[in-house]
Amino acid sequence: MPLTSKTRALIFVAALLCIAGIAAGLYLHGGKRPLPPAPAPAGPAPTIFSPLPAAAPVIGFADVAELRTLHDTPLASVLGLAAPGPEEDREYREFVRGTGFDYTRDLDRVAIAYWPASLIQTNGGIGQNRVLAVADGRFDQEKIDAYALRMGKVVKQDGRTMYDVPGNPPVAFEFLSPTRILISSGQNALSLLTIANSPSSDAAMKERIGRVAGAPIFAVADTSKLPDSFYSSFQNSPQLEQLARGIRELTLSAQPSGNNLNTVVDAQCDSVKNALEISTLLDGFRVIARAELGDPNVRREMTRQQDKFLIGLLNHASVTRDSNWVRLKFDITPAMLASSHAAR
Repeated sequence: MPLTSKTRALIFVAALLCIAGIAAGLYLHGGKRPLPPAPAPAGPAPTIFSPLPAAAPVIGFADVAELRTLHDTPLASVLGLAAPGPEEDREYREFVRGTGFDYTRDLDRVAIAYWPASLIQTNGGIGQNRVLAVADGRFDQEKIDAYALRMGKVVKQDGRTMYDVPGNPPVAFEFLSPTRILISSGQNALSLLTIANSPSSDAAMKERIGRVAGAPIFAVADTSKLPDSFYSSFQNSPQLEQLARGIRELTLSAQPSGNNLNTVVDAQCDSVKNALEISTLLDGFRVIARAELGDPNVRREMTRQQDKFLIGLLNHASVTRDSNWVRLKFDITPAMLASSHAAR
C-alpha cells in the first residue's frame, strides 16, 4: 500500500508494530520441544533509550544504519529503506523538501515507548494509541523549526523548547542535541513529551530488553500494563480473550541474514495449562487456515502479496514450547515480499 501519512518519518515505529502484530497473532501455534537458544546476543539497552520511561507497556528499537545495508532487497522496500521512486507520495516529497530530512538517508537509530489502547486503528489514524520516540540522525534544525511553525507553535516549559503541531495524529517534538530528536504522537502529544527525560525504574523491562538488545530490531511488551480496551476486539470470543489475557510478556527480535529477516517471538503465559490450550487451539487454526487458503474464493479476496506472505508464514513458521513459554520463529523472505517489491 502507498504511504500517505505526514509522519512517515516514523516508519520504523510502524514497521516494528506491524511485525509485532503479525507475531502476536501467530506465535501461539505451540509445540512440545525445549526452547532453542535466543537468536540475538544479550546486552545492555542502547543508550538511546535513556530519555524514555521504562514503565511503558511496549518498548522497541531499530538500528536503521545497520538495516540500510539491505537497500537492494525486497525487505528494504517493505521496511521503507529503498530509495524513493517516482511513485513516492506527494505529501512525503513535500515533507522532505520542507525539512531537509529523509528517513531513508538521514535516520540512524530509533527507540520507542508505546502505549497501545486498541488493536483496531480508527479513521486511518492511530486512535488512542500513543508513541514517544527518540531518533538519532542528521537533522536540519532551522528547516524543521520553520516547517513545524507553519501549523504549530513553540512551547517553552521548565527550560525546554518544544514544538506542538496539530494534526491526525497530533505531534510534539524537541531537539535534545543537533543529532537527536524526541518526538511524541497521539492524544495529548505535548503532555506525553514532557514525561521524557525523567525515566522510571523498571528492572523487569530492562531485563527483557537485555535478552534481545543485540538485535538491530527488537520489541518487548509487559502485557500487565495494557488497558482493558486493548482486548476489546476479543469481546465476542471469551475463550480467546481469556487466553490473550493470560500472556504475561512478549519479546520480539529480528535480525537480517542475507536477504531474509530472521524473526523470533517469545511469549510467557501465566500457566502451563494456558500455554498448552493456546498451542492446541492455534495448531487447529493453522490447519484451518491452510484449508481456507486452498479455496479459490478466499484467495480472490486477497492481494497477491497477502497470499504469498500468509502462505510463507504457514509453511515455514516453527513453534516450540517449554513449560509456560512459547516461541514462534519464522523468516521473512524475498519470495514472501516479491509482489510488494515488484510493485514499487
